[in-house]
Amino acid sequence: MTPLNKAIADFDRYIRIEKNLSAHTVEAYLKDLEQFQQFLLTAGPNAEHEEVPEDIVLIRSFLVSLYRRKMKKVSVSRKIASLRAFYSFLLREGKVKINPAELLQLPRCEKYIPTVLSVDEMQALLQVEFPADAAGARDRAIVELFYSSGIRLSELTGLNREDVHFNDLLVKVRGKGKKERIVPVGPPALSALKEYLRVRPASALNPASGSDAEPLFLNAKGNRISPRDVARALERIVKQSGIDRNISPHALRHTFATHLLDAGADLRSIQEMLGHSSLSTTQKYTSVSVSRLMEVYDKAHPRARETEG
Repeated sequence: MTPLNKAIADFDRYIRIEKNLSAHTVEAYLKDLEQFQQFLLTAGPNAEHEEVPEDIVLIRSFLVSLYRRKMKKVSVSRKIASLRAFYSFLLREGKVKINPAELLQLPRCEKYIPTVLSVDEMQALLQVEFPADAAGARDRAIVELFYSSGIRLSELTGLNREDVHFNDLLVKVRGKGKKERIVPVGPPALSALKEYLRVRPASALNPASGSDAEPLFLNAKGNRISPRDVARALERIVKQSGIDRNISPHALRHTFATHLLDAGADLRSIQEMLGHSSLSTTQKYTSVSVSRLMEVYDKAHPRARETEG
């Protein structure tokens, strides 16, 4: 094993065990580092592909290669973040003398505005005629729960039956970094969940797995539903609703937050419900609301389209 391979393996253990980062984040970091390592292998005969490179010029050359491939700025920013985290770990461990990635300049990214459904579109989604079977009851409960709680796709698929507290109108969610939080859930979503639990098939629990937690949402085989299963189900529901847009599970999270904000909820409360560690992450929804407000104004106000003169 080369020094660079060992450094990446040590970093993998650190972020997975000590930092307790989510599987998705760990996979993203390692994929970025693998891409960096592949670049070093093809950078030339003198490239330091076996040692951990500390040459800022070599690392900048990696970024140049990304720009030449027309990679999106947000993807480049993520790779810089991965390199910074990697070298910060190595600096702490005394494996390098400096963190050259700290000198990298983040690209100015385009402002991202989340996809949000209007209230009418969300109602159209909820009023779809779901099949009168366990799968239909499950899909209805999933859409209701997304809109009622704003939880992430990974949080929804990770829910266990015991996490739903019907009497308290609450759901216990395990978020990023396995941090737990309590999220309020409305009566329509809880009613849909009760109906699903009444008709759903038995869980295919495997006692040998060492876990006695029973998944909340199941696939056709009685196993825990996967994120891809949920995405496919939502795709079918959106098509049936007549909404002529691509709607992802994450768009329902954005919709939940935006509709709360429009109704007068404060940002701090929305931050807690979404499980954001920083308020600045939640503040993007104010941009969505202002954008929608201007759209309504431009369409409705008789003088909105008049030019100055």
